[in-house]
Amino acid sequence: MLLGMFMFTVNDAIGKWLVTDFSVGQLLAIRSWAALVILFPLLAKKGELTKLFTLENPKLHCIRLFFVVSEASCFFWAVRYLPLADTFMIYLAAPIFVTALSPFMLGEKVGVFRWMAVLVGFGGVVLIFPPSEAALSLPAFVAVAGSLGLAFVMVLTRKLREADPVRLITLQTLAMAVAASFTLPVVWITPSGFEFMLFCLLGLVATMAHFLINHAMRTSPAAVVAPFQYSSIIWAMILGYFFWNETPTLSSLLGAGIVVGSGVFILYREARQKNL
Repeated sequence: MLLGMFMFTVNDAIGKWLVTDFSVGQLLAIRSWAALVILFPLLAKKGELTKLFTLENPKLHCIRLFFVVSEASCFFWAVRYLPLADTFMIYLAAPIFVTALSPFMLGEKVGVFRWMAVLVGFGGVVLIFPPSEAALSLPAFVAVAGSLGLAFVMVLTRKLREADPVRLITLQTLAMAVAASFTLPVVWITPSGFEFMLFCLLGLVATMAHFLINHAMRTSPAAVVAPFQYSSIIWAMILGYFFWNETPTLSSLLGAGIVVGSGVFILYREARQKNL
């Protein structure tokens, strides 16, 4: 889980560097097609490639793919203008959004303690972007919208828990590749050989990170490994400082601590409820 989150953070840091000169559409298109070079042979080896579009619940899959494309687009657009660590802090509020959505979308009961953790977590989000002109900027709104989109992806993935994980990753990567490719005639800028290599590296690193995190989730209780997802904040602060001279404010660090604490508490309560 730690290695997977580190690789995701490196992936997003490279993406932040690339979107300075290239569009989000071009980044997502090349990244996704590069990832499919790995995913298609894996599916073929499992005998699942011909079943890729044989979906148990096509409508639910389509809704999930819409949010997958939306949240990735929001992230890379927002991170162009916001510090890497701040964007990560907002996105790590997604598990809190998931808890808030669970009673309505999954029919799960959320007790009073978890609702309190949700409210406290939202307070942490406000501290990361305290009421100011910067907080009301479009990039900040886009980052929050992306975090909410990621929460929808997580909820819908729970509803599709019987689906093969490799098929899920391949479908979402293919959807992103196709959707982003429609923008290429308008936004294409020919990259140098080194830049093209970085685009492709994004796809490879993100795919490996997905498999590492899925493996961690399959082999250990979620309550044990899930809190390690918050390690990405540390990596994001380190990379942001060294490459962009970004230093998080005291209020954003305090807000991140509240978001992390709320998320870990929610995981703890969920694990306890399952054991009961």
